[in-house]
Amino acid sequence: MNIFNCLKQTQGLRVSDGMMVPILSGCEGSSRLLVMVWSQLGDFDTLEYAWWLQKQSSAIIAKGITWRSFAIGTRQSGLKFCDYTGFNREWLFVAPQAEIHQKLGLYQGLSWKIPGLNQSQNAWVNLMLMCAGIGSQGTLKEVFRGYRGDKKAPQLIADQEVIHAKPLPAIKGSFFKLAGGSGFQRPFELATIRLRNMTEVLSHWQTYVPNADYLTQRGGTFFFDAQGDLLYEHREKGILGFAENMSNPLSFLSITSHD
Repeated sequence: MNIFNCLKQTQGLRVSDGMMVPILSGCEGSSRLLVMVWSQLGDFDTLEYAWWLQKQSSAIIAKGITWRSFAIGTRQSGLKFCDYTGFNREWLFVAPQAEIHQKLGLYQGLSWKIPGLNQSQNAWVNLMLMCAGIGSQGTLKEVFRGYRGDKKAPQLIADQEVIHAKPLPAIKGSFFKLAGGSGFQRPFELATIRLRNMTEVLSHWQTYVPNADYLTQRGGTFFFDAQGDLLYEHREKGILGFAENMSNPLSFLSITSHD
C-alpha cells in the first residue's frame, strides 16, 4: 500500500468550517509534509502531541514543513481541542470512525471481549488494562519518566510560566527548580502537564470523546518529501508512545529544543 496515496484519497471534516474535503487540501507543492493520524481528540497522546507541535511550531514552519492532523471525533470535539491546545483549525480534520486507521493498519489496541459487556464497556476495560501496561508497549516506562524527570529532554515549563492543573494549586515554572535545577525535564514536570490535560478532558468528556468504541485505537505519524516518498513513520504500540523518541518527540524533523 502506498501510504501517501491512501492519505491523499482520504476525506475528513475540516474543523475550521465543517466542510468535508481531502485531508491534504492545501498541501500541494509542499517541500515536506507531516501527517499525524491521531486517535481520539481526548487521548493522552493526542493532547501531548499537539502541545509539542505548538511549542515548536515556529521552528517547524521555518523549516518549510507543512502539517495536517486527522483524528476520530466531531467538529465540536475538534473546536474544543483547538481552543484548548491552540492547534490551527484549518489543519485539523475529523471523522466519527477509525476507517483510515484500519486502512493504514494502525494498532487498534487491546481488544479483549468480556461476556455481558457491550462494545463501549469493553473498550473502557481494555483502556484501563492498557494504562496498566497490558497490551500497551512502553506505557508504564513513559508514565514513570513523567514523574522522575529526564535529563535527555528539554525543560518543558518556563520559569515564569504559571500552569493550572487541578486539583493542584497554580504552579509557577520556577517551582520545579526545587526538584533538581533547570534546562532539562525536571521531576514531576511532565506529569503536571499530563494532569492538566487529563483534567481538561474529564471536565468535557462527552465533547472530547463522543464515541467510546475507539478508546484503545492508536495512531501514527508519517513524514513525506515533495514527491510523496516516505521519510519517516512511527506507528504507536501503546498509550504514551506517539514518538520513537519521547524525550524529544519531534527530533525526527531535526528540530532541537533551542530552535
